[in-house]
Amino acid sequence: MKAEISAVWVKMESMIDGLIIMLPNIVLALIVFAIFFCVGGAIKRAVRRVTRHHRQARNLGLVLGRLAQGTIVLVGLFVALSIIIPTFKAGDLIQLLGISGVAIGFAFRDILQNFLAGILILLTEPFRIDDQIVFKNFEGTVENIETRATTILTYDGRRIVIPNAELFTNSVTVNTAFDKRRTEYDFSIGYGDDIDCAKQLMLEALYNIKEVLKDPAPDVLVLELVESTVKIRVRWWISPPRRIDDMRSRDKVICAIKKKLVENGIDLPYPTRQILFHDQTEETDGDRSQQREGWPAGKSKVPKPRRRGRSLRKLTQGRSQLDDNGKS
Repeated sequence: MKAEISAVWVKMESMIDGLIIMLPNIVLALIVFAIFFCVGGAIKRAVRRVTRHHRQARNLGLVLGRLAQGTIVLVGLFVALSIIIPTFKAGDLIQLLGISGVAIGFAFRDILQNFLAGILILLTEPFRIDDQIVFKNFEGTVENIETRATTILTYDGRRIVIPNAELFTNSVTVNTAFDKRRTEYDFSIGYGDDIDCAKQLMLEALYNIKEVLKDPAPDVLVLELVESTVKIRVRWWISPPRRIDDMRSRDKVICAIKKKLVENGIDLPYPTRQILFHDQTEETDGDRSQQREGWPAGKSKVPKPRRRGRSLRKLTQGRSQLDDNGKS
């Protein structure tokens, strides 16, 4: 028992001695790795600073900066390991990574998928930082495109974090992809109103709004005939195509057209429904050519009520027979 304890003690002393001997190398390795890490961060910031003022190269700068930082940090790790373990070779680490690559791939499949999707998004640039996008039920401004996820700021001040793999494999609507954007709104007028006059009044109202572009020109189109109204669609273009510009132009267009139509006697009807009551007491009941179907008779002759004397006599006779049968 004492021999085992002494052997363990000797082994611990040798390990402590080895650690003390390696302590200067460990401190030097940490200093070297910290230097490489700081250099990588500085290069990343420098690349982003150079490409900050160029919109087309901004995302490319993010990719190059992150790749440069990752490469420099990896080189710093190799150098630090070589200082701590003089017999260490970079090929040993590569061989180890190759053996365990399959296991790492399965364990970090989602992380690697999001990382690759983030790199492809930054390179292909389907959307950029500060673009306004719509993804499923989320809409907002792109704050940042990271290697794992993309963050967007909603219009009501909330932050949404979306994995890059979701963005890369699903449809995304980019509202600010171009300098101009078309918006539309549907108006309704009465069946008795002059359609051509209403369309001309709408165009006049549109041309008097400075937020509405003259090129491309706005247009007014009859869309369909619905139950109680004629639906007319108004379309116009705005620039810049951001959310706030769309809301402001929509507000002015609706107010201006509504005021213009009302001033010129154009009806803006609300949904109405007519209910016709079938009068079964008239002698014309069942005759579709003479039956009124509930409409006012006006100056024409009102159909006479159906005669009920015969039916009343039949009913009286029937009751009398029942009484006689009951007595008998």
